[in-house]
Amino acid sequence: MNRIITYTIKNTENSLRVEQFLRRHGYSYQNLTQLKKMPESILINGTWSYMKTLLTEGDTLTIHIQENQSSPNIPPVELPLDIVYEDDDLIVINKPAGMPIHPSLNNYRNSLANALMYYYTRQNKPFIFRCTNRLDRDTSGLTVIAKHLVSSSILSQMAVRHEVTREYLAIVRGQVTPSQGTINAPIGRAGTSLIERKIDHEHGEDAVTHYRVINEKNGHSLVSLILETGRTHQIRVHMKHIGHPLIGDYLYNPDMEFISRQALHSHRLSFRHPITGKTMEFKAPLPEDMAVILMDH
Repeated sequence: MNRIITYTIKNTENSLRVEQFLRRHGYSYQNLTQLKKMPESILINGTWSYMKTLLTEGDTLTIHIQENQSSPNIPPVELPLDIVYEDDDLIVINKPAGMPIHPSLNNYRNSLANALMYYYTRQNKPFIFRCTNRLDRDTSGLTVIAKHLVSSSILSQMAVRHEVTREYLAIVRGQVTPSQGTINAPIGRAGTSLIERKIDHEHGEDAVTHYRVINEKNGHSLVSLILETGRTHQIRVHMKHIGHPLIGDYLYNPDMEFISRQALHSHRLSFRHPITGKTMEFKAPLPEDMAVILMDH
């Protein structure tokens, strides 16, 4: 991907070195190293400049990000792609259930990465796959993919600082009481399994989930969940911990009467745009296989 980002230097940024300015704007040290290797990646008022060059109020600083390679080992495959939003820095996808994020041994040609590789190959654009909020294969909903090294780095830092709000919707059996609360229980690996997780007060990592019931129907509850931490299977393990595992969850609650995958959907994402700083919010409606469980019969 080629991306040109332009900044106008303010009074408060006068006399900063280019590298100081970029660090203030969320560029990582690794980003600066990568930019140094790209030809004419830093221009001040149209002149090729260096990281150590001092900036003056009113200067136009242009950053030219040039990524000419694509991710290896991701074959482009034509697959349906529900694009919710796209600009020069990121793309937001509403991922269907059953689609893995990354290619793997048994899912080499059916992942979101394959679909995006196809989408950009058709536009003759090199593409490096950088997903910032990974979803399990059977979890549907919103995921953000960064389109270049700088937006990727800034979005990752924002996630670490809990500056990305992620709201999920889940369906469980019965009535959840209390109808809202916070689950604070550390999560660790379950035995020798690479996949399964459990509550582990001795060796687990901190995990915090805020939940709220938003609908009760047909013997089921629709629960809104906001993650404060992002542990593997966090919602699935936490809801089981309070006695309300997700229906359809083959690993933690193989209750397949109404749905054949864990009833979990990434419903809302909000964050500051990594380059413009503007507040972004996206929503994806409940998919049909979950919505039908709560419908009037």
